[in-house]
Amino acid sequence: MGEVFAGRYELVDVLGSGGMGTVWRVWDLRDRTYRAAKMLRQSDSSSLLRFVRETATRVEHPHVVAPTGWSAEDDRVLFAMPLVGGGSVATLLGDYGPLPASFVRTLVLQLLDALSAVHAAGIVHRDIKPANLLLEPTGTGEPHLRLSDFGIAAALDEPRLTRASDLVHTPGYSAPEVATGADPDPVQDLFSVGMVMQEMLTGVRPEASAPPGPASGELAAVRARLVALDPLARYASAAEAREALAATEVADPGDDPIEVFSHLPELPAGWGADGPGTGAAPNRQPVQLPREPMSATTRLYVLAGLLAAAGVAALLLAALTL
Repeated sequence: MGEVFAGRYELVDVLGSGGMGTVWRVWDLRDRTYRAAKMLRQSDSSSLLRFVRETATRVEHPHVVAPTGWSAEDDRVLFAMPLVGGGSVATLLGDYGPLPASFVRTLVLQLLDALSAVHAAGIVHRDIKPANLLLEPTGTGEPHLRLSDFGIAAALDEPRLTRASDLVHTPGYSAPEVATGADPDPVQDLFSVGMVMQEMLTGVRPEASAPPGPASGELAAVRARLVALDPLARYASAAEAREALAATEVADPGDDPIEVFSHLPELPAGWGADGPGTGAAPNRQPVQLPREPMSATTRLYVLAGLLAAAGVAALLLAALTL
């Protein structure tokens, strides 16, 4: 039906695209399940190295989207990960505006759980924002957040892929010291958590040129410390911040629950829950992508990035298992 990439991933449909690639829904022929897959649009070294860094960041945690593998074919590189269908916190804010404090508290507790695991692995995410906080489609039940997109994450014990002069960050969410070229630090992620928390409570996106707004409500003290301009005044760790947030009490939201529903488009004709050939008869041409031979330079960037990000042993393991 669709093109099979590298003998394993059958391309189903495009879910989105951005500056660093296109996101596909694919069918994993080996594991017999749908996955999301990021694919490069062009073979530039910067994107390749960031994709490699993301797939090398395998933090296994229920609130983290851990890449499951990578494959290369011709002049394209594909990175597979779990398919999370409930949209993102950005989607939720667009649908509902300000969220109830109890709902925000639950989401931030889960985010801090995720960051505790990420920071324990020696990684700073560096891009905490609503669009990178994915949600499982849990309906009106308790939400389930998953931290995604480690494309500009930094390992504390490795050279940075982007120089301080590159200033890779999302204005409005990043800590003020990031803009001056400070080395990656977990407390920078905590500042971003506080800014996301502010947006969830107010429905207003933070501005890069404005300091954090005044805190109010049941979660005020926690948020105020998260967004302290002095890094030393913030919580020392995600675990400490989580403990403080867990100790807060918030009012019950009442009988108007937030619903997190699936945002995935319907499967194309010929596709069903159990894969290809299980839905209605196909009425379109198979998906095909243009092919160009992978250049020697592209191969070099892929291999060099993998060696730097994951180590020789991990590279060999990936080659044997994919």
